[in-house]
Amino acid sequence: MERLRLIWHRITHWEYWPFWLIYYPMFPVWLYYSLKARSIFYFNAANPGMKNGGMAMISKKEIYDLIPDQFIPKTLFIPKNEDSDCALQRILASDIGFPFIAKPNIGMKSFGVEKIHDKEAFHKYAAWSPSDFLVQQLIPYTKEVGIFYVRKPNEEIGKITGIVSKEFLFVTGDGKRSILELIKSNPRSHFQLKALQNKFGDSLQTVLKKGEEFILVPYGSHTRGAKFVDISPKINEELVKTIDAVCRQIDGFYYGRLDVLYHSFDDLSQGKNFSIIEINGAGGEATHIYDPKHSLFWAWKEVARHWGMLCEISMLNHQKGHPYLSFKDGRTMIKESGELQAQLKVV
Repeated sequence: MERLRLIWHRITHWEYWPFWLIYYPMFPVWLYYSLKARSIFYFNAANPGMKNGGMAMISKKEIYDLIPDQFIPKTLFIPKNEDSDCALQRILASDIGFPFIAKPNIGMKSFGVEKIHDKEAFHKYAAWSPSDFLVQQLIPYTKEVGIFYVRKPNEEIGKITGIVSKEFLFVTGDGKRSILELIKSNPRSHFQLKALQNKFGDSLQTVLKKGEEFILVPYGSHTRGAKFVDISPKINEELVKTIDAVCRQIDGFYYGRLDVLYHSFDDLSQGKNFSIIEINGAGGEATHIYDPKHSLFWAWKEVARHWGMLCEISMLNHQKGHPYLSFKDGRTMIKESGELQAQLKVV
């Protein structure tokens, strides 16, 4: 009965549908813009400063290198073949102390992102990692948003086309039920049960005090249970100026989503107390579409709107001499991206 309830919830809430099921019906829209640009892989020209326009298979380290240091966490690149003891010494010598964040250098959907609390956990992560990875200083801010930014070449100022607030997956104690029972009481957390059992083990039997909150996944990833809330009505002129000032310092960046940790929305709007933890280029979704209040038809309309802007920017940059991706290279990128996603899920 419990399994049937989860299946029905997944069927009736499109935000849980597979990526392909949401996007395949939109292929005619992508085909339209491809014909308009005369290239199915036109997105490569959208962000000339990023490999593949930031669509896929781009090194996160390369992206962080584009962003001024004051806007990002302290970050170290750890080659897969580096001895984990040596790597840890280098990390601690850089003033990145425990706990810190580890993430694949080339990744997607927060697969492989983990909070590392001690030496044992780091050595375990280093052994687990199928490729090079990054280590980042833990940012103290507890709020996260995804801000979608768009600017046409030669425009004086860009615009924010949507903002999503990311509510980390958590449970609230009632003084009676265990964390495990609380997880099973909500489909959003129940879908993550296997991963949570692997992470917390027997501690899931703990009974929280009434009103006590327990963060299950401290990352704003929809695939790992975060709830996405569309707060686009909060877009204001001050915030646009702040984000535009940051993005203009990123060479060759015109289209994409900034994932930002921040202290308060007022501070963020004023350009204070925030840190950029990710920038997604042409492959970045306008993730405010995943707010449960939005219908699938509304989401399709919003995706089409953003693809139109992506196409226009790509064409304008192409006219300036920035190339589109060849069909051969584009096909290779898709194949490698699929293989990487499967690898990160399995390992």
